[in-house]
Amino acid sequence: MKSKIKIGIAGGAGYTGGELVRILLNHPEAEIVFVHSKSNAGNPLSDVHTDLLGETEMKFSSTFSDAIDVLFLCMGHGESKKFLAENDISEKTKMIDLSQDFRLDSKQSAIGRKFIYGLPELNRNAIKNASNIANPGCFASAIQFALLPLAEKKLLNDEVHVSAVTGSSGAGQALSATGHFTWRNNNISIYKAFQHQHLAEITQSVTQLQNNFASEINFIPYRGNFTRGILAAVYVKSELSLEEAKQLFKNYYKSHPFVTVSEKNPDIKQVVNTNKCILSIEKHGNKLLIQSVIDNLTKGASGQAVQNMNLLFGLDETTGLKLKPSAF
Repeated sequence: MKSKIKIGIAGGAGYTGGELVRILLNHPEAEIVFVHSKSNAGNPLSDVHTDLLGETEMKFSSTFSDAIDVLFLCMGHGESKKFLAENDISEKTKMIDLSQDFRLDSKQSAIGRKFIYGLPELNRNAIKNASNIANPGCFASAIQFALLPLAEKKLLNDEVHVSAVTGSSGAGQALSATGHFTWRNNNISIYKAFQHQHLAEITQSVTQLQNNFASEINFIPYRGNFTRGILAAVYVKSELSLEEAKQLFKNYYKSHPFVTVSEKNPDIKQVVNTNKCILSIEKHGNKLLIQSVIDNLTKGASGQAVQNMNLLFGLDETTGLKLKPSAF
């Protein structure tokens, strides 16, 4: 009988760690060996992730085990590098990092490990042959899905404009002035205009497909007054007709099971709690408008990490990820 993939999770008390546990508990080929958390060691997972009550009796661990096939790093940005420097992880253990520490080419080699940028819709074959994966950012994923088909055909020859809104869970579990309910509710605001940290990985992916791309990607991110999801509106100048653009996108994503091109404008509730991305395309004069919606915690983080795990271990990439959207 084939053994299941043995999994360790470091930093399991945060939003991405909790989402990862939820998915993996119902994954037919996965077995969670430990969920590590310094601050919650010895406490039941359900004390932190209260929806797991009745789903598992596991407790957070203060130690690491080598008896795993893959380690997920669900820690804050900068913490994965520290973790690798402080802990001796077997070279036989595959690694999937959900922080931004190893997403860029200049940072992908660390402590003797080479990380592959883990966007399956861009690097599926490289992921299959990798040992270490740098999971993409949430905004970065949503925006790249709107740009990759155009970049592949070398059709991004002018500035790119992006306006995108994310739910409060995208800011992480730690409290901040803009994360409190009293501030976030019935409110919206712009942050990190033109300088969001995900711009670098978006540009890196675009130039991977279109090496002559040298235009600005103008990105205005918004904090939304909802919990989960991202909606990105991306527009570029284009000579394609609407039908040509739709066919281009459908051709690019026809072999990618989680990305769908819709004839209607998508909304976030269609994708919340799923690993889906839904795209829609409109033509306005000489501009092409692409809308992209994902769940920032699944396709934008933990779901995509499990999709990468499936590819690393030769499984169908949809395994354990046929999740139901909330819809209402």
